[in-house]
Amino acid sequence: MAALGIDFGTSNTAAAVLVGAQVHVIPLEPGQDTLPTAVFFDAVHKDMLIGAAAVNALTQGREGRFMRAMKSVLGTPLIREKKQFGQVRITLMQVIAQFLAQVKQRAEAHCGQTFDIALSGRPVHFHTRDPARDAQALADLTECYQMAGFAAVQFMLEPEAAALAANAGGQQRQGIGLIVDIGGGTSDFTLFQGPRILASHGVRVGGTDFDRVLSLAHVMPMLGKDSQVRAVFGPQTHTAPVALYHDLATWAAIAFLYTGETKRAMAQMAKLAVEPAKFARLLTVLDMELGHDIAFAVERGKIAANRAEGGVIDLSLVEKGLRVPLGKAQMAAGLDAYAGQIRAAAVETCAMAGVPTPDVARIVFVGGSSLMAVVEDAMRAEFPRAALEYANAFTAVVDGLAIAASAI
Repeated sequence: MAALGIDFGTSNTAAAVLVGAQVHVIPLEPGQDTLPTAVFFDAVHKDMLIGAAAVNALTQGREGRFMRAMKSVLGTPLIREKKQFGQVRITLMQVIAQFLAQVKQRAEAHCGQTFDIALSGRPVHFHTRDPARDAQALADLTECYQMAGFAAVQFMLEPEAAALAANAGGQQRQGIGLIVDIGGGTSDFTLFQGPRILASHGVRVGGTDFDRVLSLAHVMPMLGKDSQVRAVFGPQTHTAPVALYHDLATWAAIAFLYTGETKRAMAQMAKLAVEPAKFARLLTVLDMELGHDIAFAVERGKIAANRAEGGVIDLSLVEKGLRVPLGKAQMAAGLDAYAGQIRAAAVETCAMAGVPTPDVARIVFVGGSSLMAVVEDAMRAEFPRAALEYANAFTAVVDGLAIAASAI
């Protein structure tokens, strides 16, 4: 039975096999090494799109329901609750299973063979502070792969797969290396020396957390967060409730906000708002279901600010000409707490192995969010003597999974 390496990520997914001595990353979409971990339930055609097709359906304004960051609900009760998607009610577990089934089908069509076994990457911890929920997340993901049609599934820690790839193809080097794998939902670390794994550690912090905190700080105030709302009777005012804004800034929660109850409550709040223009924008977002468009705008602004001295978050879909500046220093300040957690987790990984931080000779950055300047700055501060490597940041995990899968 053939095994397929699958890196099922919060933001992106990849699949690969070993062909001869070379890793072959399967183009799950034409010309692309990775597939956006996104789905769109088309209300008109009554089908489920995945990847770039799902994102395009959203940006084109097609009628339906979009979802991203589905991996973050593993281990929570939400994954087994039935939700309405177009004309059907299904669980998020079924959604993930259907996504993985399409990955399996595309990989088999490309390779011309059946894959009965999945070797899947997994974070060191799905949930850092709750061992029971952490174990449940692994059980949930196992069930998703089985529902997707795999006869068996095995798991490998994602940073350990990246460490395997870092030592493949003649890349093995002297000294101790540290994998710093910052994905969409988790940050994972593996300390290694040659083929030997010294320690692995992880925390539930990732790129979607970066997006959320930037959205809450810079975008949600444009929609009424922190604004005052008058009491129905009397002169008193109170600050607008924050729960909706937190959901609107959280990738996995956005799809469930567009209920009649929520829209009616916000319309009533808008009538009592001290700053009605801001709440008018919020009503536009809810009525036109623009939550994911805003999340993508924040993500684009984050990337732009990371590459230059300043960027903007373009909210022109909400209101013509509405653009929120996002400077590099602003962004660094907003993400400082998360950078501190990542830095502390890297140090803890070394402590687990009894290795002093000055002994780390190389740091290998893996995952799209590892390319954020705040992450590099945190690692430079703690490991000033280590060489920094960025090769194959987006495929290092699946490269290692393909190598390991060849031995199953």
